[in-house]
Amino acid sequence: MLNIGKYTFQSRLLLGTGKYPNYDVQKQAVDVSETEILTFAVRRMNIYDPEQPNFLEKIDQKKYRFLPNTAGAKNAEEAVRIAKLADASGLCDMIKVEVIGCDRTLLPDPVETIKATEILLAEGFTVLPYTSDDVVLARKLEELGAHAIMPGASPIGSGQGIINPLNLQFIIEQANVPVIVDAGIGSASDAAYAMELGADGVLLNTAVSGADDPVKMAEAMKLAVHAGRLGFEAGRIAKKDYAVASSPKEGVSVSE
Repeated sequence: MLNIGKYTFQSRLLLGTGKYPNYDVQKQAVDVSETEILTFAVRRMNIYDPEQPNFLEKIDQKKYRFLPNTAGAKNAEEAVRIAKLADASGLCDMIKVEVIGCDRTLLPDPVETIKATEILLAEGFTVLPYTSDDVVLARKLEELGAHAIMPGASPIGSGQGIINPLNLQFIIEQANVPVIVDAGIGSASDAAYAMELGADGVLLNTAVSGADDPVKMAEAMKLAVHAGRLGFEAGRIAKKDYAVASSPKEGVSVSE
């Protein structure tokens, strides 16, 4: 079970809704992923114009919890304004805080992220801040009251996978709220690795929507997240410098 604030989920895969070839493929991918949380950029949604195409029309909205994000915000003020727009639409009180500080790398602005998180928490939102893999920043966001921490595996949309597993592991080990690895996942093995490190969930978009077959990749990601979680809970064997026989030596007859 994945617990985020007052919400509880069975699936640990959070899925983005952008960049799909069309709404039909998007719906199929969402269905097969068995996700319960869908995220989208509020600025890219036509939530008030019924004449404009809207992916929400293609899905059963009762099946999902929506996680609008503040993509496009360059400071805390903009992020808060976008979050309130999403809240006013009645979609959900959960919000992914995303305040980009560098247009080239799309890395988050830590100062403005902290400001936005603090303001939105005071407003009663369930806040999930997107952050870099900065261990201290993650701790400070948790101390503010963030309901989950979302460190990036690598730059948004890069598909590079987890480039700094040590920092992610430090964040996971110290956190008392869910840690959801976000951004940079490129393959099912990346998702499984994140979960094997102990992450509580994985959020991805481009890895599915940009795949040659988004529907198959959505299913692959679902299975990878599940397998990675099971592997973490099972506990892997310790690595050793030398070979260790897998068969017992005791009680084995030796032929002459």
